[in-house]
Amino acid sequence: MIGRMDLDPDVCYRAIQTRDARFDGRLFVAVRTTGIYCRPVCPARTPKRENVTFHATAASAQEAGYRACLRCRPETSPQLGAWNGASNTVSRALALIEAGALDGGDVETLAERVGVGGRQLRRLFLQHLGATPVGVAQTRRVLLAKQLIHETDLPMAEVALAAGFGSVRRFNETFQQLYDRPPAALRRRKAATASAGEAISLTLRYRPPYDWDGMLAFLAMRAIPGVEAVTDNTYRRTIALDGAAGTLAVTPIGGDRLSVAVRFPKPSALPRILARVRGVFDLSADPVGIGEVLSRDPRLARMVAARPGLRVPGAWDGFELAVRAILGQQITVVQARKLAGDIVAAHGEPLASPWSEPGLTHAFPTPERLAVADLSGLKMPGARIRCLSSMAQALADDPNLLAPNAGLPEMVARLRALPGIGEWTAQYIAMRQLREPDAFPAADVALMRALADADGVRPTADQLLAQAEAWRPWRAYAALHLWASLADEGAPPIRKVKRAA
Repeated sequence: MIGRMDLDPDVCYRAIQTRDARFDGRLFVAVRTTGIYCRPVCPARTPKRENVTFHATAASAQEAGYRACLRCRPETSPQLGAWNGASNTVSRALALIEAGALDGGDVETLAERVGVGGRQLRRLFLQHLGATPVGVAQTRRVLLAKQLIHETDLPMAEVALAAGFGSVRRFNETFQQLYDRPPAALRRRKAATASAGEAISLTLRYRPPYDWDGMLAFLAMRAIPGVEAVTDNTYRRTIALDGAAGTLAVTPIGGDRLSVAVRFPKPSALPRILARVRGVFDLSADPVGIGEVLSRDPRLARMVAARPGLRVPGAWDGFELAVRAILGQQITVVQARKLAGDIVAAHGEPLASPWSEPGLTHAFPTPERLAVADLSGLKMPGARIRCLSSMAQALADDPNLLAPNAGLPEMVARLRALPGIGEWTAQYIAMRQLREPDAFPAADVALMRALADADGVRPTADQLLAQAEAWRPWRAYAALHLWASLADEGAPPIRKVKRAA
């Protein structure tokens, strides 16, 4: 079953014959004679052509009755966004599943959030992914559990909880059914009891190239004091979910992996934490495919060649990003970062021992806290303070306000309906929080300057939008390349203009 990818089976078979790494994460090969599905780079002997079928997703293979290979470990393949090219509804539903929408909810509620009926959502998932929403969520839990078994020393009960299973019994039954053995039989290391505050370390893969220096530079420039730090080639930050707080650290290892160390008091939050890490570091991107589209424009081709693998940095939390974007209106990145640090120092939640780390002292304040806080001491216009308070109240009233419940035009319109939120701010939030690859803040003066002609004449916002039509559906990546080009040329900081917060 090729599914959404619609690739020629013969092309797929040649990929597994040559163990072509370009297809890793793009397809999975299921072997009828063994009942196992593998990555195309699996080192095992290549099965006969007549014995294999191909699946666009691991969920599709698993729902067809195949179990994951213990040798190539499909759970470690790069997640290239199986929904790329699928319908917007599937994309949004998948993002919600990654955020845990089916861990405590049902398909009907999920379908309602993305504006369709449950039956239609199931049909769309089968059409584009070869699996139902429940099947996708189940595969997500199973593969994370399998990775935890292989890569950590957590006891099985903690693995079950951290992977999102509702009970140890259900965890054991699922593995017995899928692998014909208990989960403990998959482990080759001795389990150990973790002490409070000890990190759970896992690896997340991506498709190279990856401009890690560019990602770290972007995050370092915007690192909020007390909440984030970039040191020794590592990004560290405080994280908060479900009323608890902890920290994480992300470091590149090898040429296609990130090491993620999570210190958090609630293991059950791990799936959502990892999903957010994938979003922050844009691990599902296909840099080669994106680069090919953008390089068709001679103005961008040089930039793409200079920074292969440039990603769009995501946001850890929607409210935090909204505050950043509001603070960044009309001032520089440095000034916005200082204001954010002042807000954190005054209204953030201090981390308790043993979860605190040097330099990471506070969790970013919640919408509920900022909605009632006195922000009059901030050195910014009163209108912007009122905008912050309005945004906080809006998120307190509707926690799903910044969830991907609708397409880009509708979400931008919703955001613009909020007091003080203009087109630039809405597009910036859509780019980094909603993970919309085609979001594009055309009113950004830095983007206009990056495309100035030889005489220094800059395009207008409307002219920039017209030029950007050729960059669809990757306009957000084009924006990052344009911003990066200014940094590469040593452009002086822009003051009193709208720019990336």
